[in-house]
Amino acid sequence: MRVGERVADALAAGRPVLACESTIVTHGLPTPRNLAVAREAEELVGSLGVVPATIGVLDGEVVVGLTGDELSRLAGSPGVAKLSARDLPVAVATGASGGTTVAATAHLAHRAGIRVFATGGLGGVHRGAARTFDESADLPALAALPLVVVSAGVKSVLDVPATLERLETLGVTVAGYRTHAFPGFYVADSGHRVGQRLESPEQVAAAWRAARDLGLPGALLVANPVPAAEQLPPALHDAALADALAALDDAGIGGQDATPFLLARVRAATGEASLEVNVAVYRHNVALGARIATALAGR
Repeated sequence: MRVGERVADALAAGRPVLACESTIVTHGLPTPRNLAVAREAEELVGSLGVVPATIGVLDGEVVVGLTGDELSRLAGSPGVAKLSARDLPVAVATGASGGTTVAATAHLAHRAGIRVFATGGLGGVHRGAARTFDESADLPALAALPLVVVSAGVKSVLDVPATLERLETLGVTVAGYRTHAFPGFYVADSGHRVGQRLESPEQVAAAWRAARDLGLPGALLVANPVPAAEQLPPALHDAALADALAALDDAGIGGQDATPFLLARVRAATGEASLEVNVAVYRHNVALGARIATALAGR
C-alpha cells in the first residue's frame, strides 16, 4: 500500500485528512462526468483546509491519495474492477486496477491512519435477503472499523428498515446530521427514523472520541440527507421505485442481479435528475466530512 506524499505529510503533522472512495469514479457516474466530479470534490475538500485522500488500486498497487494523473487514469479506464475488501488480495496479486467500495475504502483508510471517510450511499440489506442472505460487506466493515463515515443513508432500492436493524445488531452508532429522518440517498427522508442526531462537526468529533474512550470498536455513521431542494422529487422517486420493483418481479430477477437491475430502472425513469442527485449527495457529504476532519484534528 502506498500513501500519497501529501496525505502522508498531513497525517504525520496531525493535519486533517478526508478519505474518499473511488467507485463513484469507476462505476457510479458516466465518463467524463466521473472525473470532473471527483476533481471538484477534491478541490472542495482542499478549499476547506483538508487534504483529500481518494483511494483506489492501480496495477495491483493500493494507493491512498491518488494523484491527479492517477485519478484521471482510473476514471478513463473502461472495465476496471469494483473492489470490495475481500477482492483486494487477488487484485494486488494479479496486478488489477479498480475502484474501492465503502468496505474496501474504509479498511484502507483506517490502515493508513485516516479517521474520517465520506461516501455517497452505503450498501445494505437487499430486498429478499431473508431468502438470499444478500447483504453488503459495508455493514460488517462499519461494525469493525473505528471511523467517522458520512453518507446519505442507503439507496431506497434496498431494504431500508432491515438495514437499520442490521446496523443496530452490529452495534454501529447511527446519528442523523441535524435530523431524525434516515435519508434514502435520492430523497432526504426514507420514511424511517434514527433515534439520535448530531448538530455540528464538533459534536460528531466529540461522539467519535467518546466511542474510542469507551472502547467501542465500530464506526460512527453520520446520516447526512441531501438538501430537500436538491433531492429527487419524492413523487417521481416513489413512482420510479414502484415501477422498478414491479419490473423486477415480472423479470424473475433475484440475488446479486436484483439491485443493479433496480438502480438501472430508476435511472432510466428519472433521467438526468437522478444523476444530479448523485452528484449533489457526494458534494454535500465530502463538505461535511472535511469539516468533521477539521474538528477532529483540532484537539
